[in-house]
Amino acid sequence: MDLSTLGPYFAVDHHPARAGVPAPWRTFDELITGQDTVRERVTTVRSGLAAMGGLPAGAIEPRVAASVAHLGIAARLVSPLLAAAVGSGIVLDLTPGETWWQPVAGGPVPVSIRWPQRETAPDLETGVARVLDGPVRALGDAFARLSVSRQTLWGNVASAVHGAATMLDRERPQWTVRTRALTAALRGCEPLAGTGDVDAAGRFRRRSCCLIYRAAPDKAGPVCGDCVLATRRA
Repeated sequence: MDLSTLGPYFAVDHHPARAGVPAPWRTFDELITGQDTVRERVTTVRSGLAAMGGLPAGAIEPRVAASVAHLGIAARLVSPLLAAAVGSGIVLDLTPGETWWQPVAGGPVPVSIRWPQRETAPDLETGVARVLDGPVRALGDAFARLSVSRQTLWGNVASAVHGAATMLDRERPQWTVRTRALTAALRGCEPLAGTGDVDAAGRFRRRSCCLIYRAAPDKAGPVCGDCVLATRRA
């Protein structure tokens, strides 16, 4: 299964089940259970945000860096998850101990999954929701310990899901009906229920903010297109 043609957020490498994976690969289990690993990631993102704004790293609030770090990693999990479900009818098994990542400083982090995959659910909606409520929830739990609100974290996941859906609509228009049906179903059930709304034109608006606007020198930078603050600034 090659998802790389959809873009860098969808691309995944493959490793054999239970294989020893050499550095620089690290398991998601290490990220989820080891606070030192999470803090290292947030420090890396904090430095990157500071450099973009010409600021010292200390000028970036830790919770801002933590939210942005979480959003980037969450997007790397849910993008291939959604694409595989819609395009191939496969629910990826993202068990943290058998899913790997590389802590690169910039751009989408490389992700590798166990291959071959085994069936994990009787239907796509149930299967994808189960992954969101399992490994993706565990990822959020790790970042919640760094003073990021649950509302922000689940808003990040919802934003990542709908961002992936928008990309799939553009790159694979023949999947549009299935993509929109699955995202609508996910939006209506736990754990994404209440995280956002879709207007008559099909545009998603989250009910929270990822906080990246606060990384600007005056803490008043631009907000994302799906941000709850976008309508308030209009």
